[in-house]
Amino acid sequence: MRSAIDEVFIGEVTKPQTLRGIADHVDVVMSTVGITRQKEGLTYQEVDYRGNVNLLREALASGVKKFIYVSALKAGEMPNLKIVQAKEKFVNELRESGIDYAVMRPNGFFSDMRDFLNMARQGRIFLFGGGKFRLNPIHGKDVAEVCVSAIESPEREISFGGPKVFTHREIAEAAFAALGKKPKILSIPTFVAPAVLWALRHVTSSTFYGPIEFLLTVLTRDMIGEARGKELLTDFFQEEAARE
Repeated sequence: MRSAIDEVFIGEVTKPQTLRGIADHVDVVMSTVGITRQKEGLTYQEVDYRGNVNLLREALASGVKKFIYVSALKAGEMPNLKIVQAKEKFVNELRESGIDYAVMRPNGFFSDMRDFLNMARQGRIFLFGGGKFRLNPIHGKDVAEVCVSAIESPEREISFGGPKVFTHREIAEAAFAALGKKPKILSIPTFVAPAVLWALRHVTSSTFYGPIEFLLTVLTRDMIGEARGKELLTDFFQEEAARE
């Protein structure tokens, strides 16, 4: 099968000297650069912020017409999170750069929802606040299509999620159903999350608590973006369960 890729460029975003010419003869740069866990000596500031700045500078030097960057839904409402600070610091650089741009803010991916399946496999799912919080997760394929549509769109900020809104309890029940198991759900009081975060921030490093603080924050609030895409979470769960 013929590949749709014209050229492969190998470089390291944290090493700007390896990126020279990466944007030559390119009209649009679309960056999904970012890390969830700070490991191998890399931090959010080095990758999510500085790595994208390095790409942006190459784009500007090469006369790229538009820069599309994938951040996170409701990032502006979570300014204290380390990962969000790095992402939004780059968003500010992008806004001030003078280049045409779009900031994509997708909801949690279906792949993130595997955590529900994994807990269901273990026999029990833990939810905050009785599972009342809502979100509309989105498949990676749908995210890609929305990002491509942003090339011709005049919108500068696009916040979106999947086609259907679920409560966390409904997602948990769907995970159990996909595995053919009877639901066993344990509710954790919402006030526990801030207490856990306070303790982690005072007794561990940001390398350890960074991804945990993001997870606990998004699991204790509604996360709903504009409905986009067509892939269904229930189908995803069924496909994942069938792979066992």
